[in-house]
Amino acid sequence: MKQIFKEYASYNAWANQKMTEAIFALPGETVQKTIVSSFSSLHLTLLHMWNAESIWWQRINLAETIRTNDNTNSSIKEIAGGLIEQSKQWEAWVEKSTPATFEHEFIYRNSKKEQFKQPVYQVLLHLFNHSTYHRGQLVTMLRQSGAEKIPNGDFIAFSRGKS
Repeated sequence: MKQIFKEYASYNAWANQKMTEAIFALPGETVQKTIVSSFSSLHLTLLHMWNAESIWWQRINLAETIRTNDNTNSSIKEIAGGLIEQSKQWEAWVEKSTPATFEHEFIYRNSKKEQFKQPVYQVLLHLFNHSTYHRGQLVTMLRQSGAEKIPNGDFIAFSRGKS
């Protein structure tokens, strides 16, 4: 199980890096442009992705208070940097985890203050799939924004690049 999560964590960091590079290639004002999606801009979608990874990081590390970056005025470079750094933290965390860590059940509260108890591996699956979901939205948003180069963020592309 650990090997699978090591690959998913590395893939997540790699794919987030690819997406942010594609966003950086756009004209500056484009990242704030309103686009119909779950979040109304590339900027806000990246901010949501960073917050989601950060929230789960805090939960799994048993933080008493969960903090988010609600500053929608943060620069795209700050948001992208935060997301990439958080993804790398997950990668390092998975690397140092023992096989028992993934089976360990921990208790946390969601944003509605409802309490749950789940094994770590389910949280990690959710975390990495959540980012994949929003990267898919970013691809559509990049196309709508006129991006000339859309990165291939598929897991298989990541896997092929490792060999």
